[in-house]
Amino acid sequence: MSGHTAIFVVSALLWLVASTFIFRVVVRRDYLRHGRLSILSSSLELLVFCLWAWLAYTYRPPDWPAIHVGSVVRVGGWILFAGGMVVAFGTMFVFGMGRAFGLRVGVLKQSGLYRLTRNPQLVAFLVAMIGYLALWPSWYGVGSVAILVVVSHAMVLTEEEHLRDSYGDEYLRYCERVPRYLGPARGPLKDAA
Repeated sequence: MSGHTAIFVVSALLWLVASTFIFRVVVRRDYLRHGRLSILSSSLELLVFCLWAWLAYTYRPPDWPAIHVGSVVRVGGWILFAGGMVVAFGTMFVFGMGRAFGLRVGVLKQSGLYRLTRNPQLVAFLVAMIGYLALWPSWYGVGSVAILVVVSHAMVLTEEEHLRDSYGDEYLRYCERVPRYLGPARGPLKDAA
């Protein structure tokens, strides 16, 4: 393993551990105590994703955007990246930024893209990251996206606990109809892992 790769692996593992702790301990504690996030917890969540972006950017190949990928892959990558980011941030805007960052509570959102997935912002962001991988085809890119998936899942599990506590049977019925990410809905008990 080269020194550059070793630094990436250590950085990624430290980010993974710290991020999982933030979502499963700090954020979870705020949801349990206050039914929403504090400014500190919300800021820590944002910091997690900013540090992930820094990690991914730091270890991108020096010729990025990749000049060695074909024009079809490059165009497809940009379409996925831009489309995913527009949908992710557009959904956050429609949902309400205060609610998207856990600072406000409202009615359980079940319309729009929330009829297709319980986590449309996250699904759209991961589509953008597939585009990112097409533009930046490297093992560092694959590693960055893989750890993003793991940490995002930890965030989702924490949010689901909060939503079950806040909305009770209404949320459980919603889980029966709508999948956590994509595909068929399996209900809250079957897809709790």
